[in-house]
Amino acid sequence: MPLSLTPAYNLKAVLKETGIKPDVLRAWERRYGIPMPQRTSGGHRLYSEHDIEMIKWLIVRQNEGLSISRAVEMWKEHASQGIDPLSAVQTRSVSQYSANNAQPPIYQPPETGIDAMRLQWLTACINFNEPAAEQVLNQAFALYPVETVCVEVLQRGMADIGSMWFENRASVQQEHFASGLAMRRIGVLISASPAPSRGQTIIIGCPSDEWHAFTPLLMALFLRRRGLNVIYLGANVPPEHFEETVEAVSASLVVLASQQLNTAASLQQSAALISAQNISVAFGGRAFLVHPELGERIAGHYLGDRLESAIDRIEILLASRPANPQPATPSAEYVDALKAFTAKRSSLEASFDEETLARGANMNYIKDAHKFMGDNIIACLQLGDINFLDSEVDWLTLLLQGQNLSTKVIDDYLEIYWYAAHNQLGGNAAPLERWIEKQIKRRQAA
Repeated sequence: MPLSLTPAYNLKAVLKETGIKPDVLRAWERRYGIPMPQRTSGGHRLYSEHDIEMIKWLIVRQNEGLSISRAVEMWKEHASQGIDPLSAVQTRSVSQYSANNAQPPIYQPPETGIDAMRLQWLTACINFNEPAAEQVLNQAFALYPVETVCVEVLQRGMADIGSMWFENRASVQQEHFASGLAMRRIGVLISASPAPSRGQTIIIGCPSDEWHAFTPLLMALFLRRRGLNVIYLGANVPPEHFEETVEAVSASLVVLASQQLNTAASLQQSAALISAQNISVAFGGRAFLVHPELGERIAGHYLGDRLESAIDRIEILLASRPANPQPATPSAEYVDALKAFTAKRSSLEASFDEETLARGANMNYIKDAHKFMGDNIIACLQLGDINFLDSEVDWLTLLLQGQNLSTKVIDDYLEIYWYAAHNQLGGNAAPLERWIEKQIKRRQAA
């Protein structure tokens, strides 16, 4: 039975049935024009059953993680397409709720809800079923706003499949297949976006050796849909290329993203060059979630941990044009340690290999381990805090456990690495030697 549109319930009844606070409801009405109650001759608000269910629907969308502005946008887009967002709600009148002291029903999303669609898309990707994956996205974009589908299906879906890979429940081929489909769809949406209507230009890209470019591409789409001129440079952009592009296009803002510790050090270099040109810099990515203190080392403005809030933060930066913060600089001890390690890295690794052979230890993993360890040590010394390396070793430990490999591999590696560093660096990289000693003691005590 369709919900009644007759205005029959006063504000007190609405507050009781929905749990919303009166000032919040008034703010929704004032800012978004939703709901639109009628008034009595005395000026008091009257709401319909439809209004009450609309309020509950919006509250549920907020509980699912959407901002109220995005929830209202979703509601209005449904309505503009002739879709009733409340079609899945089984309702009774407010008087029925009060009569038997029952709780009003909670809105239950249909099986085609956004969470179900994400699961369907993931399943199709895991099975390498491109037609099924594309069909799910087509259905999702028909029902929900572009931003909602991109975040709730594509971004969260990519995070889910990344976790599955980490836990050895998905292959790298499956992850790449899903990433390829998602990136292609975002590219199509960018191509279909209206021409820029605002006078500001934003450059978006990833620093050297950073290949995870999905979220920056998503950001480019969202900003294009807001009328901004966005130049997306993609993955693995050297610092001098950012510098050249900034000069060529008179950029208002450059946005950089790093997912890894070693590429955060590359980001630091790019941000310093851009900031020297008096251009605003903004940055974000997983590296800054894992290491919150990293932001203090970057000549730029941190965008936060969520894409939606990052977009709003960019709007504020464009409007206010604040100066880039001055980053913290490494101590003299770190500067000397970086020089020593960079100069002696090859010798250190060769010494490691000799000691490993002498002990008859496993050499199969050494090449990859040297690159991981060496690149991250350089990043930590450049950034001014060797303790950033803690979480990288913890991450590697979890990865080995997820693949049913012994973490003793790391214990052995650290012990031999300390031996090689002590012999080759001659005490000129004290922060590194102290860190390895601390790690060995911590792992022995565990």
